[in-house]
Amino acid sequence: MPSRRSGTPAFVLLLLVISLSFCTSSSELDSRWAAKKLEMRDKVREMFYHAYENYMTYAFPHDELKPLTKSYTDSLSELGNLKLEHLPTDYSGSALTLIESLSSLVIMGNNTEFERAVGWLSKNLSFDVDARVNLFECNIRVLGGLVSAHILASDSKNRLIQGSYDNELLGLAEDLGRRFLPAFDTPTGLPYAWVNLKYGVMEGETTETSTSGCGSLILEMGALSRLTGDPRYEFAALRALRKLWSMRSSLNLFGTTLDVMTGEWIEHSSGIGAGVDSFYEYLVKAHILFGKDDYWRMFQSAYLAVQKYFRHGSWYHEADMRSGRATYWQLTSLQAFWPGLQASFSLIQHHFPWFLWGMSELRIPPIESSFLSGKSMGCYQKELRKPNEIIIFRYLLDYQTVHPTEKYYPLRPELAESTFYLYHATKDPFYIEVGEAIVNSLNFYTKVEGGFASIRDVTTMQREDHQHSFFLAETCKYLYLLFDDSFLAGRNYVFTTEGHPLPVLSDWHDRLPEAYIPSNWTYVKSRMPTERASAMSLQVCPATSLSLGEGQQPIESVCHVVDARGDHRCLRDEECGVDATSCRSRSCSIAGYCGLWLLV
Repeated sequence: MPSRRSGTPAFVLLLLVISLSFCTSSSELDSRWAAKKLEMRDKVREMFYHAYENYMTYAFPHDELKPLTKSYTDSLSELGNLKLEHLPTDYSGSALTLIESLSSLVIMGNNTEFERAVGWLSKNLSFDVDARVNLFECNIRVLGGLVSAHILASDSKNRLIQGSYDNELLGLAEDLGRRFLPAFDTPTGLPYAWVNLKYGVMEGETTETSTSGCGSLILEMGALSRLTGDPRYEFAALRALRKLWSMRSSLNLFGTTLDVMTGEWIEHSSGIGAGVDSFYEYLVKAHILFGKDDYWRMFQSAYLAVQKYFRHGSWYHEADMRSGRATYWQLTSLQAFWPGLQASFSLIQHHFPWFLWGMSELRIPPIESSFLSGKSMGCYQKELRKPNEIIIFRYLLDYQTVHPTEKYYPLRPELAESTFYLYHATKDPFYIEVGEAIVNSLNFYTKVEGGFASIRDVTTMQREDHQHSFFLAETCKYLYLLFDDSFLAGRNYVFTTEGHPLPVLSDWHDRLPEAYIPSNWTYVKSRMPTERASAMSLQVCPATSLSLGEGQQPIESVCHVVDARGDHRCLRDEECGVDATSCRSRSCSIAGYCGLWLLV
């Protein structure tokens, strides 16, 4: 395909996957690269504020900006319409872009605007509204944005709120989380994809959802439980994740869509892109955030399966979860997060040396990344300096062409995200050049007087009148952090799939308050008075190992079936045996231990 050098706009810079030799950094970037980073940081800041200020001028307090017409939209089908108090009764916006921008304001050092935004949302935003919202999207965008901003606002080290902040954002997040819970009331524990914030799940609601939709809720809902002390949010998200894990194929692969009532797969073809991507991401990040080994074991198995069945040479295609056979030879921009996820292992190992206890078994290539560039169809070339790169949404590998209908680029962040992780893992200035090309492309093709417009067709560069909120939440944020990571200095954060930072806190690691599982006890029957033993804290099987007192022998029974693992850890019920004292089947608790989690 011809490049802009030959007079025709190119679609380039699709991030794909190919092995690179691992590049270690020199001790310091030379002054030229330091100056380049400062220059690019300032350009990204200008981009962010051009988008943000136009939203505040022409769209706030509605959801998102229409930059070509300098107007607004409240018609996001994923989110429905939320309610703002003290506004006309016919108003139905949610200030979505403002919520999405909160952590970006802090990262860019604008504490004054952050404080103003927090104050406004605290007084005006309400979720008590008859609105059907997409659980996954509302979770990562709204709940994640509120939880992250609350943590930033209440952190005494930041001293962000000079006035009175009384946990208003956490109150809003908790109210929203409670409205999510009816979606999880299914026989399987898998949540409906859609829930009405006022009335719960409506009659006739679709039972179809995606793997991401029920397997990528644990970060935001888990953080909400840790902040509030209410276990219901983390319990619901973890129960859904465990059920999803139990549905994997014998190849450790997952489909794309499923039925929440029956737990049956609807679409068996899968990959690392749309409908599945954040599921893999959240297994790794949940382990970092909450310190549970189970998440890492899940990821370990899933990652090896991806490498075995989805990877083909330099690329990742889609395959049938049952057979591993290739189904669709296509690549999408959403897959661009994968090299960043792999690069993050280097950063994780540096900051959390305890994390990768099973890394040697994974055989993860040091770092994988490639770029589809111009008509050469090869790797991204360092010599490209012209602003002629833009990412495409879908590319057909078997035909080596852009998808005939899905040619759009909605300002997505995955390329910038992976570039950020790749640079900080390697310190290779090549990625500074890549970031510069992305910034130049965005300014050249998508910047308009009223903000930044999406691209409807990358072959003609026709623009679309939409500036998505994730442009400020992720795209600008990751580009800024690529050139200036001072926000991260001396701190450890996990970024959600929507780019909202959550701090890694030691007291969140596998620390479950007593109220967390109020019925998480096994009662052991004997001649002695009934005693209570916690399998979660003792990490033993009461029926085989627990002594009831001095001189007492471990209980034995002819019906006893041992647990699959000697340490009685588990990922699903099938790994648990039969209790010796009651002859009842044991189940896997949300803490990851086999036991009788219903009183006997």
